[in-house]
Amino acid sequence: MSELLTAAQMRAIEKAAIDSGAVTGLELMERAGRGVVEAMLDWRPELATAPHRAVVLCGPGNNGGDGFVVARLLTWRGWKVEVFLYGDEARLPPDAAENCRRWREMGEVRPSADLDGFDGYAEIRVDALFGAGLQRDLADAEALRCAQAIRGENCVAVDCPSGLCLDSGRFRVPKDQRDHFLDTALTVTFEFEKIGHRLADGPQICQRLRTVPIGLDRLKAMREIGRVRDPGRPGRFDRTAAVTMVPPSVSEPSNARDYLAKTFNTHKYTHGHALILAGGVGKGGAARMAARGALRIGAGLVTLGCPPAAVIENAAQLNAIMLRPMGDVDALTAALQDPRLAALLIGPGHGGGEATRAMTLAALAGNRATVLDADALTAYAGDPGTLFAALHERCVLTPHAGEFARLFPDIAEKLSQPATRGPAFSKVDATREAAARAGCTVLYKGADTVIADQTGRAAISSAHYDRAAPWLATAGAGDVLAGFITGLLARGFSPMSAAETAAWLHVECARSFGPGLISEDLPEQLPRVLHELGVGGAGRARSG
Repeated sequence: MSELLTAAQMRAIEKAAIDSGAVTGLELMERAGRGVVEAMLDWRPELATAPHRAVVLCGPGNNGGDGFVVARLLTWRGWKVEVFLYGDEARLPPDAAENCRRWREMGEVRPSADLDGFDGYAEIRVDALFGAGLQRDLADAEALRCAQAIRGENCVAVDCPSGLCLDSGRFRVPKDQRDHFLDTALTVTFEFEKIGHRLADGPQICQRLRTVPIGLDRLKAMREIGRVRDPGRPGRFDRTAAVTMVPPSVSEPSNARDYLAKTFNTHKYTHGHALILAGGVGKGGAARMAARGALRIGAGLVTLGCPPAAVIENAAQLNAIMLRPMGDVDALTAALQDPRLAALLIGPGHGGGEATRAMTLAALAGNRATVLDADALTAYAGDPGTLFAALHERCVLTPHAGEFARLFPDIAEKLSQPATRGPAFSKVDATREAAARAGCTVLYKGADTVIADQTGRAAISSAHYDRAAPWLATAGAGDVLAGFITGLLARGFSPMSAAETAAWLHVECARSFGPGLISEDLPEQLPRVLHELGVGGAGRARSG
């Protein structure tokens, strides 16, 4: 499991390392510049064998200092390098100023205004203008011009492409100019990825992402994170905890064998009974896909509960999945008397209105592990308080953006508002606040899926870069995800672990199948994915 940091957390970690005497700021800057050059040559190894040309745009902060180091190291390799500076050289921070001085012993520093006259071809353009420290919109005309001039299909960004908020992934460039800023070829960041590399606009702007070490003690760094306070986020959601990126540890081979495998000397009820509630005649497809997902992910048995009129339709399409007539609250309440029922799902294809509201409240009254998806969420649009009052900590909500806005309109409004100064409100912030309000785990779907629980713990399941899975943009994919989560809950996973693990496996199944994927294919890819993880039959039962 890897950590994703905010800009403030990364600054605190670097400061703590410098204050301890373990490293100097100049040493960190030198390592960062070296890491950029090494990542660049790894990306394009043909550049290592002959002299080439580069143009480096340095900014007024330490990101610019990294740029001066890159320029110096490339020059030592025999490259012809031209360096431009945006800002006042006399006001550079001390370490950046020292690296500027060192570069001046080798070459010229030209004002950024001269970029207009730069007409030569360069194999590499280095964007060291603004990095993680940018806390405002990139609205200054000269800064916009410079940032646009350095962009191109051969642009390498230091820490992040200029204009990207690394706390949120929001691109802080006027909307009417964004198309001119999409040509960053490679982004190189240091020691830890940042939240903004994985959220919102971040992946599209960064294109390719490489994380290089700069010699920080990661254990000490993680302890330092707990002491960070962000004045822009007072109170509970001040970003004091690191955000993790799934795959969670359960997806590592040894843990996968332990927790996703089935154990010896057990029976089907050991691995949980899941109940999936379905809609009426002609509306059962979503629930059937969810049920298939729950069964494939290892629930010992799965029952589909549907209105009596839909039993024959579902029976014609299901074999290993059991059926039970369940058309009203009384029938559901009777089913919940079975103590062997471990988890249930309501929402996919269930329909809206009062009937769904009543069934949802009855499902929650059993206090079992429960996933609420689709119609079970939409049914409470305009009255989310009634739902929140019934939820408990064993629940998982799985909204997409539209459903999230219906349940949490004020939080969604904050997420949509522009942030002209300070760290922008992020999808992580929004999901954490939603989980605290609901009192349970919330999985906010998207290519940048965010999962948070009521304690503030948060994780990102990112389907970007080398894990891109655009084939998941197909009807029913979310229903299968809800089934995966339900199956893991039935097996005894905690709500947060079930959501994290299901989200990761969901993407892996899509990547395993590839182009042409439809939702029915997702559960059928699980055997292959689990086999590649090394999941066998020698594990132990999961206990949360």
